[in-house]
Amino acid sequence: MNRFKEQNTQELFDRNLLTESQYTQVKAYRKLEIFSLHTELKLFLYLAVLSFTTGIGILIYQNIDTIGHVAILSILLAVTVVCYYFSFKNSSGFKKEETNFENPIYDYLILAALLLTCVFIGYLQFQYTAFGTHYGLATLIPTAIGLFCAYYFDNKSILSIAITGLAAYVGLSVSPQSLLNNDFYDTNTLSYSAIGLGVVLILWAIYSVKINLKKHFTLVYLTFGLHLISISCINNLFQPYWFVFALILAGALSYFYKASYQFQAVSLFIFSFIYAYIGANILLFKIIELIRIDEFLIPFFFLVPFYFIGSIIIFINLIKQFNKQKTQ
Repeated sequence: MNRFKEQNTQELFDRNLLTESQYTQVKAYRKLEIFSLHTELKLFLYLAVLSFTTGIGILIYQNIDTIGHVAILSILLAVTVVCYYFSFKNSSGFKKEETNFENPIYDYLILAALLLTCVFIGYLQFQYTAFGTHYGLATLIPTAIGLFCAYYFDNKSILSIAITGLAAYVGLSVSPQSLLNNDFYDTNTLSYSAIGLGVVLILWAIYSVKINLKKHFTLVYLTFGLHLISISCINNLFQPYWFVFALILAGALSYFYKASYQFQAVSLFIFSFIYAYIGANILLFKIIELIRIDEFLIPFFFLVPFYFIGSIIIFINLIKQFNKQKTQ
């Protein structure tokens, strides 16, 4: 890693992008071997919030008969209000551009507040059916609160939770258990809803950039949109009208490919390539099945290993090319 950084610094100096004085200062700084623990500390804070909210859930589950429902709800509400109070007190208020707390610990305090809000509303609905048979409200209300907090406190983690809640309200189940049970593919309506939600997220991301509203949220919206549209289209490639979804998938991935360069997002680039590869292979096998070239099956299967090896080599080269353009 140090050798790579030295080469980059030397290249910048050779291209006259660094003065001799700046080049000397950079080399002297690197020799100090100072490194930042910022990322590690933020990770531990994130784990602490998850552990805290998980611990509260376990405590409720194990002592629900002895503590009492009213006492549990009161404790949850009290802790949640305290978290919101300190978050609002130390916030600089809503701004269209990117903002941060002076102390990053409040980013995790508001995250804890939202998670506790979800627990409180979910428990209230489960135990007392506060919203009656309108079960979607138990999802929509925390989602609305999450969207407000995400924009007011400028928090991407909360935004991701809010978008997940929005997907759940639409009817999409995103838990690992639902994926293992193949619940997502039970009805085509869910696929259509997923594509519709993905398109809405993309349009909102484009509009937000246009009006300069939290432009740094764009990657979050595009990531969700990419997965929702791609997975839904790939699912429908096995339906009789697969060609329609093949066109939608091709158009969507073309957009995300261009967006990956526009926003310098390697994650969009990688997943666009992966989904395109999966979709192309499905279409390839459909073509083989349609033309029924039985006499060429043996040489075809002989070429399969070389095909996958070649695909891996191309993928690695594309990643290198993307990173090179990103660095330049």
